[in-house]
Amino acid sequence: MATFNVYLNFTGNTEEAFNFYKEVFGGEFVMVQRFKDTPHGDQMSDEDKEKMMHIALPLGNITLMGTDALEGFGPALTFGTNFSPSVSPESMEETEKIFAGISAGGTVQQPLEKMFWGAYYGQCTDKFGVQWMVNFEIKE
Repeated sequence: MATFNVYLNFTGNTEEAFNFYKEVFGGEFVMVQRFKDTPHGDQMSDEDKEKMMHIALPLGNITLMGTDALEGFGPALTFGTNFSPSVSPESMEETEKIFAGISAGGTVQQPLEKMFWGAYYGQCTDKFGVQWMVNFEIKE
């Protein structure tokens, strides 16, 4: 089966966002590439050269990846409305820890609670405008 990953686009704070995600979920970056490291990096402003071209953080069976979507490099960015990464923790304790971490400084749309489909579920928008779903399958 194919591997599914999540790619997040930011408008200049990708590094800050990914350091936050690393703090919440753990792990180590497997790729960090700045625009200055690309073939055309020498043609960019000093500020843009330091932005993230690509960053990758393995999380379980997926890799969370991101970039700084620089102005003029494609359509304008709309935060958090075109996807919702979904996290499936392995325990109730891990679910609460992840949800508390990812929602810190953000907005909770659905507090964690037992749902009709048999899961302990919550939904929030993190402090970077990304919508997250946390879904622990309760096995009885």
